[in-house]
Amino acid sequence: MVMIKACLNGSRSPGEHPALPLTPLQLAEAAREAHGAGAAAVHIHPRDEAGRESLSAVHIGAAVGAVRRAVPGLPVGVSTGLWITGGDVHTRREAVRGWDSLPARERPDFASVNLSEPGFPHLWKDLQRLGVGVEAGVWSVADAEALAGTGLECVRVLVEIIGGDARTAVPRAHAVLDRLDDLAVPGPRLLHGEHAPAWVLVDEAGRLGLSTRIGLEDVLQGPDGEPVDGNAHLVRLARARPALGG
Repeated sequence: MVMIKACLNGSRSPGEHPALPLTPLQLAEAAREAHGAGAAAVHIHPRDEAGRESLSAVHIGAAVGAVRRAVPGLPVGVSTGLWITGGDVHTRREAVRGWDSLPARERPDFASVNLSEPGFPHLWKDLQRLGVGVEAGVWSVADAEALAGTGLECVRVLVEIIGGDARTAVPRAHAVLDRLDDLAVPGPRLLHGEHAPAWVLVDEAGRLGLSTRIGLEDVLQGPDGEPVDGNAHLVRLARARPALGG
């Protein structure tokens, strides 16, 4: 069965969806519901007290710890997107190094690192020293080539088709997947899209037998544009897709 990871909130602003989880308790409840719907892992963007994305150990630990208490054993990942620190590579690295103060139960199992962002090799090594697995965020053929050139190992390669037209999403995805294969980049692939391509790529992942993800970070509607109750609803809709065995 294709593995589905639930991406619970992303960079979305409060009010974009009534069920968008922001606080640690909201994230924990959303993770519990998504897991019950069939998600095998979750990806979260912890927030500070004002609702802003944060890489601070205080906020990472609070969110990850809450999810772990709600759903013991469920793998939990976080973003390290450079936008979270306003594009400041040094601030991002120092924030992530601060996770060393967290007990193991409050550290994420994995963190996504975008190959398109400066400073990723140092951040990657910092995460490995912390015992946090790295998901390589590959958005393009150029990113695939950058990943191949590092020789670094990751727990998963995220082939992420960001934006664009749903009609071109599958060819774009295959261009990246084929380049990863040409370069013999190791690691399992997870294929997903955001916004218009999201459901097209859930289906394509199923056809290819690849892991995928779905959640309010990526899309706010069902495959036919219908409204959804929240993350668990999206996971159930994904699990029911014929390409995923539904």
